[in-house]
Amino acid sequence: MTTGDKGTVAVDAAAPTASRRSKITPERAQEFYDAVLDQLRRHGYEALTMEGVAAQACCSKSTLYRQWKTKPQLVASALRAGRCVTFFSADTGSLAGDLVAAARNAASQGKRDTALLQALGHAVLQDTDLKRALREALVEPEIASIDTMVERAVARGEIAADHPALPYVAAQLFGVMRSRPVLEGRDADADYLVGFVTKVLVPGLGLTVEDQAL
Repeated sequence: MTTGDKGTVAVDAAAPTASRRSKITPERAQEFYDAVLDQLRRHGYEALTMEGVAAQACCSKSTLYRQWKTKPQLVASALRAGRCVTFFSADTGSLAGDLVAAARNAASQGKRDTALLQALGHAVLQDTDLKRALREALVEPEIASIDTMVERAVARGEIAADHPALPYVAAQLFGVMRSRPVLEGRDADADYLVGFVTKVLVPGLGLTVEDQAL
């Protein structure tokens, strides 16, 4: 910065320009993310627009572009901010009981995640960051939760750490919940998921389900 002959201030050409990216509070950002996820579930990824999000969040479209630049970046950020676990790691004292409890909870909360997966199905194949965000938000937390249940069971001596079926527990439970809407056109409700756990998953582990877990 230099001072001219008449005391005026001029900006040197080499001086860095201040960022025009405005600051928003975490609470306001969450409002944007909620609008994004709602639009995704209702309309799908292709139909989601920055204009639609801006209208729902009561902001200008330019605000969204300043913060996130592109639709994929905004959606990826919304997914990461909205991560939650449906297969919560309930500790019932047995792996069979934990899996039944997880199935019940997933049935009550998993519909929203299934809608997101369906909405983003094709888009994630074209955008690496979007694919990574989807995995971080909807897949990894579920796998980690189920892994926690399995680790507790191993620590209790309930099942051997090298049981050949253990690596497939998360894939089976996660997969059956997501696939039923595609295969049968119906959500995986509590009866369906608990039935899968008690008739397929638990017997495959060589375990039994106590009556109190049902």
